[in-house]
Amino acid sequence: MSELYLREESYKIIGICMEVHKILGKGHSEKVYGDALEYEFQQNNIPYNRELKYCINYKNIVLPSYYFADFVVYDTIILELKAIAILSSSEIKQTLNYLAASKNKLGLLVNFGEDSLKYKRIIL
Repeated sequence: MSELYLREESYKIIGICMEVHKILGKGHSEKVYGDALEYEFQQNNIPYNRELKYCINYKNIVLPSYYFADFVVYDTIILELKAIAILSSSEIKQTLNYLAASKNKLGLLVNFGEDSLKYKRIIL
């Protein structure tokens, strides 16, 4: 059986997301969940960057458009937050685009908008 890529780091992040969802429940904006996650990352000494900007390369130019990842945790994991009724393929595609722009391999797409926390591991 193969080992999950960044297994321990992913479990820590998902555990913190579960804690935030347990306390706040559903119904808040992504920003509120992001603020709570930032607090938890600080309390748990987990390295992160919030709203990190990524440029988009096209052929030999950098496009004027760019992406902002909600969080980059451990310098390697894109954490994309949602607070919607249900995740769809467009949110998965968005996370894949962030991974491509960042050159990172693992994204965690987390939805706080459902009765229980939902998440997906996305590998590029």
